[in-house]
Amino acid sequence: MSRDSSAGIFSTAVETAFLVGVVMPGGDEAEAEASLRELAGLADTMGLSVVGLAGVKLREVNSRFFIGSGRAEEIADAAREAEADCIIFDRPLSPSQQRNWESRFGLCVIDREEVIIDIFAGRARTKEAVLQVALARQEYSLPRLTRAWTHLSRQRGGSKATRDSGETQLETDRRIVLNKIARLKREIAAVKADRSVMRKRRTAVPVPSVSVIGYTNAGKSSLLNALSGADVFVEDRLFATLDPTSRRVTFDNGSEAVVTDTVGFIRNLPHHLIDAFRSTLEETLEADLLVHLIDASDPDCETHIRVTESVLADLGAAGKRTLTVFNKTDACDGDTVSRLRRLYPEALFISVKEREGWGPLKTRIAEELSALFTLKTVRIPYSRYALAAQIRREGRVIEERFDGDAVVLKAYIPNHLGDLF
Repeated sequence: MSRDSSAGIFSTAVETAFLVGVVMPGGDEAEAEASLRELAGLADTMGLSVVGLAGVKLREVNSRFFIGSGRAEEIADAAREAEADCIIFDRPLSPSQQRNWESRFGLCVIDREEVIIDIFAGRARTKEAVLQVALARQEYSLPRLTRAWTHLSRQRGGSKATRDSGETQLETDRRIVLNKIARLKREIAAVKADRSVMRKRRTAVPVPSVSVIGYTNAGKSSLLNALSGADVFVEDRLFATLDPTSRRVTFDNGSEAVVTDTVGFIRNLPHHLIDAFRSTLEETLEADLLVHLIDASDPDCETHIRVTESVLADLGAAGKRTLTVFNKTDACDGDTVSRLRRLYPEALFISVKEREGWGPLKTRIAEELSALFTLKTVRIPYSRYALAAQIRREGRVIEERFDGDAVVLKAYIPNHLGDLF
């Protein structure tokens, strides 16, 4: 089956998939099963129907097919019997392994990474996200170009006497892809520069920022909609949100914050794909408060917590002020909620759908934001009037009066300005 890497993974209609989960040597079977279930969710997001599953426990990695040749034969037969249009591995395959599968069994074979790239391509909306996904796709396809051509030895260019100076079709295609990669990197650098300028403008009138983070499909977009009255796209599928969406929210105590919905994390996400949503991760690093939203109804929710915390640590955001919130309690039994409460006594438990636990959540967020400020009465001489302007801009003034050669402010002052008094 051919494919067109510029328009998507597949160049012909593909509707069904056969999934292969792999337990690596010394690996955990339960973790592999959970990852395979997640792959089924990714396939659904991609628009594919799963018609079969197979699990493989490896003693060692096979260089030709990743798994043993005998087991590969069995899986190929099972995929054909299930009338699957493609086989999807839950582990990354090397370019040569994909070629070996397709040439030996005549079946389309892809891996988890290629599925995620395709989903990202379908969900990206902002210019930067579109460019980043295009770059990820080109870099992924570069070592796999031989899968797309059957006439690789044909020469182009050169005269009859100088034929060796021409290019093979593969060399021509490599050059085209490398040129695309260079162009995309230049365009991304320009977009990043523009975003840096926009961020500086936004912080010129600073408002506390909150990033809603967590595993994919935890309900982050629904939470932003409920807090702000926005209409952010919501769908019960993995990676419904790729681009960051921010809304200003006013809380009951009068405090305000910019709340950002971010892309969900996922296990086994290839590191180079993180750049495909770098902008949303940078919003996370800049935030004053992280709201870590967790799907309490998911049996793998504790693994999801570890994955999210691991990604935050990799980003350098592990020490940030974080509020842990379990969502979808309406879909849980009482025993599950009780166990999670014991394990996470500081967490809040809500249902965005049913608006359960809504009051305590909004109050807690407002309290966490208030902790970023200290109520003080300060006397500022006119010679330092710029400081008074900064307090008005970054804090919240309660009272103001003039006293001789100074202005006296009673205000909530950002903690980072505390050393100036």
